[in-house]
Amino acid sequence: MTTRPKLIYFDAPVSRGEECRLALHVAGVDFEDVRLKPDQFAAYKPTAPFGAVPVLEWPGKKPIAHSNAILVLIGREYGLHPSDNFEAARHEELLSHVEDLRHKVGPSMRIKDPAEKKALREDLAANYLPVWGGYAEAYLGDGPFIAGAKLHVADIKLHMAVRWFAGGAVDHVPATIFSGFPKLGRVFEAVRDDARVRAWYAKA
Repeated sequence: MTTRPKLIYFDAPVSRGEECRLALHVAGVDFEDVRLKPDQFAAYKPTAPFGAVPVLEWPGKKPIAHSNAILVLIGREYGLHPSDNFEAARHEELLSHVEDLRHKVGPSMRIKDPAEKKALREDLAANYLPVWGGYAEAYLGDGPFIAGAKLHVADIKLHMAVRWFAGGAVDHVPATIFSGFPKLGRVFEAVRDDARVRAWYAKA
């Protein structure tokens, strides 16, 4: 029996699992950070609710899968998601917007042929990513976070999306791909510079 929350994801500080780790840390939750190696994931996969990670195990509850569901749960439990239903839905739109980005870019990570990957990534950089950034930019207000002065789980997810590219990890896509969207950049920087987030990476 789990005596404290357990977050299960790959052994990498990226993507859907990392945003859930950050949300738990920002919320002040004492959780078990389970990081799976590839062979460990193969053994764990059949037991996961939908055969994928992240998975959040909460004492006395059934496991919760999918990063957006996990983030909204953490947000509701710890005041990191709007209590107003309409505002909550607006934040959840942005959670889904990030997942749209991942579903669009993700397949390029599985392409083995270098020329094919380069062509697809360059097409994404020229066409899809600026449009995606424009939609996010139009949604955001005066900041620094989505809802103003307070950080919410949706801010963390937007931060992770921008961080993916800003770090130069996506070959053939400029690290500056979102530099033309100041509001989006402001959310990224505000999360990055939050004392709780800085503390998380300081101990990593």
